[in-house]
Amino acid sequence: MSDPLIIIPARMSATRLPGKPLADIHGEPMIVHVWRRAMETGIGNVLVAADTPEIVKVIEKAGGQAVMTSSHHMSGSDRIYEALMEFDPNGHHDIIVNIQGDLPTLDPKSVAASILPLADEAVDMTTLCALITQDEERSNPNVVKLIGSHITPTRLKALYFTRATAPWGEGPLYHHIGLYAYRRRILEKFINLKPSTLELREKLEQLRALEAGIRIDAVIVDTVPLGVDTMEDLMRARQILSPHSN
Repeated sequence: MSDPLIIIPARMSATRLPGKPLADIHGEPMIVHVWRRAMETGIGNVLVAADTPEIVKVIEKAGGQAVMTSSHHMSGSDRIYEALMEFDPNGHHDIIVNIQGDLPTLDPKSVAASILPLADEAVDMTTLCALITQDEERSNPNVVKLIGSHITPTRLKALYFTRATAPWGEGPLYHHIGLYAYRRRILEKFINLKPSTLELREKLEQLRALEAGIRIDAVIVDTVPLGVDTMEDLMRARQILSPHSN
């Protein structure tokens, strides 16, 4: 690994919370909070892949870098690849980290930890997961579970991702966190693959990679960041990030 690049895809047309990249959290747009968390990782350059000039403007005002991408992309992976080709067409950056633009409470240390398994040449992609500790999450289909085999006490080789309660029997369940780090060549391969059968069935894009034989390892972290999808989530993010909160 020589030069990671963090790319944050951001689009204005989210169904449940339209315009959420610009949603105010204590005087700053949410996407600026996410950009700040990414900068705090210290692992490399940070780029926002925007679909509107308004997002570019607020990131540049905060001192960051952003590029415009198409508003017609079907996934964040496609958006970050377009941004990568515009920002780094010569292939200087060999590791690409995809951070969702709706994770303002993301722990920068978790992002930094996510790229460590890529020191192993056998690993193609990495992600994050956390131990499920609340019973209601075990059966919640909105909580994606990562099933894997332990490489170390804090690292899993992913075997499957599912919305079901799995694996069966006694033992830990892991909450998948939707952050990915790719080798550049693997990102290029991935975005050219057609959606797979299991991906379409589970509605989980990462299954396309597993079905294509791409190895994904996951780092186990302590906390799951809050994903902002609704107004209730936004209110919770404001509470967590309040300057007066402990």
